[in-house]
Amino acid sequence: MGYSGMEEDMRLVQATPSKRQVAYQQMEFLCFVHFGMNTFSGNEWGTGKEEESLFHPAKLDARQWVAAVKDAGARGLLLTCKHHDGFCLWPSAYTEHSVKNSPYRDGKGDVVKEVADACREYGVKFGVYLSPWDRNSEYYGMGKAYDDYYVNQLTELLTGYGDVFSVWMDGACGEGANGKVQRYDWERYFEVIRRLQPDTVISICGPDVRWCGNEAGIVRPSEWSVVSADMKDAGLIAQLSQQEDTSEFRERPIDCTMQDIGSRQALRKEPRLIYYPAETDVSIRPGWFYHEEEDDKVRSVENLKELYLKAVGGNTSLLLNIPPDRNGLFHERDVESLKGLGEFIRGTFLKNLAQEAKVAATPVKGRDGNGPEALLTDSYESGFGNVDGERELTLEWIWDEEKELDYLILKEDIRFSQRVESFSVSYVPESGAETVCYDGTVIGYKKIVPLDGIKTRKLIVRITDARVAPILSYVGVYGK
Repeated sequence: MGYSGMEEDMRLVQATPSKRQVAYQQMEFLCFVHFGMNTFSGNEWGTGKEEESLFHPAKLDARQWVAAVKDAGARGLLLTCKHHDGFCLWPSAYTEHSVKNSPYRDGKGDVVKEVADACREYGVKFGVYLSPWDRNSEYYGMGKAYDDYYVNQLTELLTGYGDVFSVWMDGACGEGANGKVQRYDWERYFEVIRRLQPDTVISICGPDVRWCGNEAGIVRPSEWSVVSADMKDAGLIAQLSQQEDTSEFRERPIDCTMQDIGSRQALRKEPRLIYYPAETDVSIRPGWFYHEEEDDKVRSVENLKELYLKAVGGNTSLLLNIPPDRNGLFHERDVESLKGLGEFIRGTFLKNLAQEAKVAATPVKGRDGNGPEALLTDSYESGFGNVDGERELTLEWIWDEEKELDYLILKEDIRFSQRVESFSVSYVPESGAETVCYDGTVIGYKKIVPLDGIKTRKLIVRITDARVAPILSYVGVYGK
């Protein structure tokens, strides 16, 4: 509205996702499982000096974990194969600090294998977390010697357990057993991952998926996936607070916790842009590892619903952590909350009422000659968008009888970048004038708009501004 910078807009929409990023965003909801030495020591960050004999989950059942994760509606599971204490949940050939020297299954156990196998059985994708900080390793702080060690363990995980959909690496950094700090060879790590598992996304301290900027489940009101290329370094600096020398990063005016990281104004002077979607990571409990004293602090179903709607419905993926207890099981309260979340997701978004309505659009025909009916199929094979330069789009759904509406889902075809800058939602009550019920900014991969039970026979969505032209892939209307 009133904006005429076509050349600048064309530059912004040149940043598009890779196939692996598209596939990752389509997963939407994932679960983290923090389990390891800290589960038994009571720590959140271990020292690396814990005895292997401490690790003894007598009833570990990976199938219980994966069944609960799937029941919640999650499509992937990430396992903390090694946390900062350096204890490995698989029998690594490169350290003695692992399950092979624990009482678990008489030293014959492999938790990573059990989880990977359970994921395949239940149709849930499997991912790995391998902390770059190893407080147990004698090589930590020795430069290439430690990088060799880390790469060897990466190789074990990426060649011994089937397909891995994500490698999750934070930038945790501090002193190792020798009192030294390691400078990580990130590019080498990335090359190994790309070579061994080409379809794997590298998350957080990597080029594919970025940290949302907090661990509280808070999503920006306007979450952009098109950001400055320097945002990758900003993510590192936010994580590497203990790094020896971060001056090369600190000079850059990018902060991954800023509210505005992708508006036209924010990107106007940025020479290099990338498509870099956000992930909202949060735990179902106050801690990331299990602590018995937190059994009464498990997030409720209502709280998880709110997290899901804001994260998945706010152009981010949701990564929800569930920590198994010392027996190696999800606690019954965690399972109950997960079950309730899954029932909400399945029950709420089962039937698209838009398929029962007459649909109209202005402009009437899209860029490919499609009509707005193409938006009824949730697929990138169909869609509806304006020709270049037409930044505004109006969509209307009219039912034969009054409907009670709870949620609206809008999705852009992100293969053409993220474009929508602002939109509104309005409805016409049985007796009364058109009423605006929601004003929004970005859409991105997915936007869930709460409609709060409005009753109407007519729903209207107006995209009031977009970069070059809006291109949508799906609209869903849900209610009664």
